[in-house]
Amino acid sequence: MAYKKKLIEVALPLQAISGEAAREKSIRHGHPSTLHLWWSRKPLAASRAVLWASLVDDPSAHPDRFPTEEAQSGERKRLFNILTELVKWRNTNSPEVLADARAEILASCNGTVPNVLDPFCGGGAIPLEAQRLGLPAYGGDLNPVAVLISKAMVEIPPRFAGVGPVNPEARQSMAVGSWEGARGLAEDVRYYGRRIRDQAFTHIGHLYPRARIPKDTGGQRGTVIAYIWVRTVQSPDPAWSGHVPLVHSWVLRKRPKKPIVWVEAQVDHKAQAISYRIREGGSPPPGTVRRAVGTCIATGATIPNAYIKREGQAGRMAETLMAVVCEGPQGRRYLPPNSVPPVEVPKPEWEPQGRLDGKAADQMPLYGSTHWSHLFTDRQLVALATFSDLLREVQSAVEQDAREAGLSEDKRPLREGGSGAIAYAEAIVTYLAFVIDRCAVKWSKCVPWNAGGEKVEHVFGRQAIAMVWYYPEANPFSSSTGNWLGQLTWVVRVVENLPAQGFGEVLQQDARARLSSVPNPVVITDPPYYDNICYADISDFFYVWLRRNLRFI
Repeated sequence: MAYKKKLIEVALPLQAISGEAAREKSIRHGHPSTLHLWWSRKPLAASRAVLWASLVDDPSAHPDRFPTEEAQSGERKRLFNILTELVKWRNTNSPEVLADARAEILASCNGTVPNVLDPFCGGGAIPLEAQRLGLPAYGGDLNPVAVLISKAMVEIPPRFAGVGPVNPEARQSMAVGSWEGARGLAEDVRYYGRRIRDQAFTHIGHLYPRARIPKDTGGQRGTVIAYIWVRTVQSPDPAWSGHVPLVHSWVLRKRPKKPIVWVEAQVDHKAQAISYRIREGGSPPPGTVRRAVGTCIATGATIPNAYIKREGQAGRMAETLMAVVCEGPQGRRYLPPNSVPPVEVPKPEWEPQGRLDGKAADQMPLYGSTHWSHLFTDRQLVALATFSDLLREVQSAVEQDAREAGLSEDKRPLREGGSGAIAYAEAIVTYLAFVIDRCAVKWSKCVPWNAGGEKVEHVFGRQAIAMVWYYPEANPFSSSTGNWLGQLTWVVRVVENLPAQGFGEVLQQDARARLSSVPNPVVITDPPYYDNICYADISDFFYVWLRRNLRFI
């Protein structure tokens, strides 16, 4: 049988593909990359284009139909038009555009769709796009976090495609929704995620008291968005007996057309104490840390980096509350630490075990944070453990509601291909575990505060876990940055936009074993980058939580 040259071997509309790939970076809600953090994700536009162009024949492969260069060029232009529409984000789930693309694949493959395999699937872009194009999608990876993310995109949604929500609120409503694809699944993730939030608030809401807003605005109370903590060490200068702050910048807000907001440290030499107040406007002084070398704010003495590390490793580094960000009746307010009453936070009953290794141990162990639990405050650990504990409770509720909604009595669990009430409940819990992961990456002591955006960032601003000198502790129950419902919304919008069709299978397997387990696959992959990104080391940040939350599933 003569080999037929494929379109990708001859020409591609690279400008259109590159433009759409770049545009994806600005797409927020609904993009699969926001389901769960994974590193070096490939743009869906590029993955879709490479996949399609690798399966569709170039016109030169059919000289009987296109005997001249002019005829071939005309046909190639037609194919380019299809591909240019295919890679656009707005056409991601367009039935018409996808139908045209699938028709070309079938025509080039003699009416039989090939199995597509990515043995290094990572975040799952290639299997997802293969499934979107109507092809049997197979993936494999050694990393359990990557495998789980890919399963959540290509295995779970098709199994429950078209199933309406089972939660009692949706079933009691007179409105009839359109539950195409995974929309019913997404609606249940939203409902039970909100239920978990409400239950968690009854357990730990008291740990996040409301802030007292100054009387110039009516003396009202506002919900705290974030507590701003600064790390401190004992001053090496004997002229000062207490701890001093290590802060790279005093600025809390720096936005165009708004006055700068910053923290002023007030040093009382007589009482040997430091207090903090909020200033608006003016020029803040430089921070007390530059290139990991500190300066004692009380005496001006240098605090060598080696000294800071020794204090951290000896367990003598501390944190003190520097400011509070809250939601007030007139918008966001920045308040001094005494605006919130002190709270006695209990010691967490559970915390993630294991030492930081490899790239994950690049910085934090140098300052005494040697275990995963050290990356969180006690209150953050209590909050994460509380939400995690509620997963088991909500799983039972979903299973009961699913039975009452008429889902089958299939006793098989999700991992064995089940599609009944038991498997459905496990699917909902899987997505809610992703919400906890999204929270963990924001509820950590390694998260910077973004003064330009006035928001909580996340741990992985780069492909490592880095030291930050002051950090925000987000309130899970606020309606602003870093809250539970916000992270839930990211997950829900991805689920409702997944293709939820056809066949998908992702296994945790060595690439050679995966190749031998898929019949006659077309292999399309983006190979791993050796140690450019230390996936195994840094993904353990999520694994220690997923192991706890999904060990039964």
